[in-house]
Amino acid sequence: MVTDTLDIQISRAENSNISQLDFNNLTFGKHFSDHMLVADYEDGQWQNFRILPYGEISLSPAISSLHYGQAFFEGLKAYKLADGRVSVFRPYKNAERFNKSAERLCMPQLPEDLFVQSIAALVDIDQQWIPEKENHALYIRPFMFATEAALGVHPSSSYKFCVLTGPVGPYFSKYLKVKVETEYSRACDGGFGFAKAAGNYAGSLLPAKKAAEEGFDQLIWTDSREHAYVEELGAANIIFMIDGKMVTPSTRDTILKGVTRDSILEIARSWNLPVEERRIAVTEVLDGIKSGKVTEAFGVGTAATITPIAAIGFEGEIYTLPDPAKGEYAAKLRKTLDDLKYGRAADTNNWNFIV
Repeated sequence: MVTDTLDIQISRAENSNISQLDFNNLTFGKHFSDHMLVADYEDGQWQNFRILPYGEISLSPAISSLHYGQAFFEGLKAYKLADGRVSVFRPYKNAERFNKSAERLCMPQLPEDLFVQSIAALVDIDQQWIPEKENHALYIRPFMFATEAALGVHPSSSYKFCVLTGPVGPYFSKYLKVKVETEYSRACDGGFGFAKAAGNYAGSLLPAKKAAEEGFDQLIWTDSREHAYVEELGAANIIFMIDGKMVTPSTRDTILKGVTRDSILEIARSWNLPVEERRIAVTEVLDGIKSGKVTEAFGVGTAATITPIAAIGFEGEIYTLPDPAKGEYAAKLRKTLDDLKYGRAADTNNWNFIV
C-alpha cells in the first residue's frame, strides 16, 4: 500500500463525477478527478496530509502568496500500462525540481519520498480517471503556496501543498508555428527562470497573447541581455537536429530543466546519437534552416510531449522547416518514449513508478 510510510487521512467523495466526462473529447486542464491532496506546513514541519473530495479551499484574502508571489508548481503524468498496472513517469525527477523551486522562492522543501507517496496515493484512489487512449494520460499538478495572513514583504510562516489530477489528451493538436521573441523576456540572469514559479508564467501572458494575434502558436524565448540566444518555448524545452546532431540549449538559471528533455537526451545518447547541450544563437538556427543544416525542431515537455515545429517567425520573416511528417527523429523519439510510458517496452532505466 502506497501510504504505509505516510499517514494520509482519506475522505472519499460520496459520488463520482466520472460519468459526466467524455473521454473522447478531453480539453487539457479543464477536467479534474474526484479527489485532491492537501497538506500544511506549520510550526516548521509538514503535517495534516489528507485526501479530500475535489472542491474549494477557504483562504484569507491576506495570504501572502496573493500579494508577494510565493507560489510554484510541477507537472507530471500517470499512465495505464499495457499489463493494466498504473505508473507515474519519473516522479523523483519532478520531486527534485520541486525542491529547487522551493529553495529559490524561500519556501520549505518537501522530502522527495513524501512528494512521491502523496502523488501515488492520490493516483491510486482516482486511477479510474486515467484514459487508456494513445497520447492520453492523467495529468498531475502538485503545487505549493504561502498561506500566512499578513502583509509585509517576508517569507511566509505557513504554506499549503496540494495535488490535483485530471485526464488529458494532447496539449498541442498540430505542428507548431513559433515566433522568436526579441522584445520581452521570460527570465533574466540571476532570476528564477529555472523554477516553475507562478510569476514566470504571469509575465509571459502578454507577449504570448500578442504572438497569438499574429498567428503564432508559441514563442521561442531568448536571452534577456541580447535576445540573441535561444532558451525555450513558452510551454516546453526546445531541441534542434543540426547536421545530424541533437542540439538543445544548455540549462542555466533562465531555463527550466525539463524531465522530458532529460529523458529524450538519455534516449538519444543510448542510440549513440551525437548530443550537444550548449548555447544556440538565433542566427545559427535561421541560417541552418536556409542552408538545410537544421532538419528538425521540436518542443519537448510533460504537457507537449514531443511536438514538431513547422515554421519559425523572426522580424517579419517566416522560416519554414522541412515537412515534420517526414522528420527522422521526432516521431521515432516520441514512439520510443511512449512505449516506455505505456509499458510496451522494457523499462531498463526504472523510469516508471508503479502505484
